[in-house]
Amino acid sequence: MREFLGRYVRLVSAGFLFFSACHHSPEKTSPQPLISHSETAVVKEAPRFLHFSLDRYRVEEDTVRPGQTFGGILAAHGYSPSQTYRLIADLDSLFDPRMLKAGKPYYLIYPKGDTLPEAFVYRLSPADYRVIYLKSGGNKLYEEVAKPIRTEDRAVAVPIRHSLFQDLQTQGLSPKLALKLSEIYAWTVDFFHLRPGDGFKALYEDRYVDSTYLGVGDIRAAVFYHYGDTIYAFKYEYDTIRHLSDYFDERGRTLRKQFLKSPIKFGRISSRYNLRRYVKIYGRVKPHYGTDFAAPVGTPIMATADGVVEVAGYTRGNGNYVKIRHNSTYSTQYLHMRNFAKGIRPGVRVKQGQVIGYVGMTGYTTGPHVCYRFWKNGKQVDPFKEKLPEAKSLDSTQLERYLQFIKPLKQQLDSLAYESPSA
Repeated sequence: MREFLGRYVRLVSAGFLFFSACHHSPEKTSPQPLISHSETAVVKEAPRFLHFSLDRYRVEEDTVRPGQTFGGILAAHGYSPSQTYRLIADLDSLFDPRMLKAGKPYYLIYPKGDTLPEAFVYRLSPADYRVIYLKSGGNKLYEEVAKPIRTEDRAVAVPIRHSLFQDLQTQGLSPKLALKLSEIYAWTVDFFHLRPGDGFKALYEDRYVDSTYLGVGDIRAAVFYHYGDTIYAFKYEYDTIRHLSDYFDERGRTLRKQFLKSPIKFGRISSRYNLRRYVKIYGRVKPHYGTDFAAPVGTPIMATADGVVEVAGYTRGNGNYVKIRHNSTYSTQYLHMRNFAKGIRPGVRVKQGQVIGYVGMTGYTTGPHVCYRFWKNGKQVDPFKEKLPEAKSLDSTQLERYLQFIKPLKQQLDSLAYESPSA
């Protein structure tokens, strides 16, 4: 009986201690648990640099200096010329040492207690690294490592009060957002002439690696208020096989505007862009940077795309001419006009197909025509040889699915608080 009571007391005591270990109050000192420390402790992982554990390695950081070579870096850290030569030969097409650029960071990875680095790490970008294992011994020699990119969704509403960049700065937003928007709205918004009363809302993502800001990622949806127009843009994958996407408005129409093939409705090409053309009026070979469309005097001349009139004036060679800027990349020019259409002057916005003047014979010309010139990034080019943006809208088989896709995005945009400043 005495033995039974002793066993009972020991069992009750053990049970009490176990219960106390699991349910103790945080304000009181709890008794030691009856299970080992190794089973309950949270093991903290050692800090890392990429996949190198810093409890086993130390990292030295430096930057590539002007004129510095891969071999020179290794030589400065204990590697002989023959070791470097053999390593470069083994790397062969995996890594070209000439890709090292001055100012770029690199890292040398040392096993703790060792004076010779085990790996060379070149940072191509905050997210992309190239790792060369200097002591691989024929095993893994080279690796491309990408740090995970973290994204954060953003929803913003920005009225234009001063300028796009200044108003973004005021709200603590990246100027890269302006560049992204200018690409999306290149054919519908004149970013050179934004004014108070314009503005936008956008749903987009910011991209980070660790705590480093990489910039603006995808803009999923936006709406721009410009000169009284409300222009929606929704990113949509219209070809799921080839993973092709573009931006469309709330009715499924593309935001891209295709240039008209000709600035006149009826006529013919009498002379093409030709850098070796013989010009009668000059009596010599002179580059012809335009395309001539012959037509009767008085034939209406149309703007081939939306834009802003930069010049509506006269020179001795061009005669009466109009130059239109369409976006930061493209401009067009229309020469030898008889006269301008009503209201055409510098600063006026024109639409694709709008009449801007009439065919004439002003300036240096031998007959009635319009010389159509096409500028890309400040250089005159042949528009018929340029791969210009296509203007394709969604077809009827895609439209219903698209409208369902954009419905929650449009609701979110419309619900964003936005106070439009008075013009």
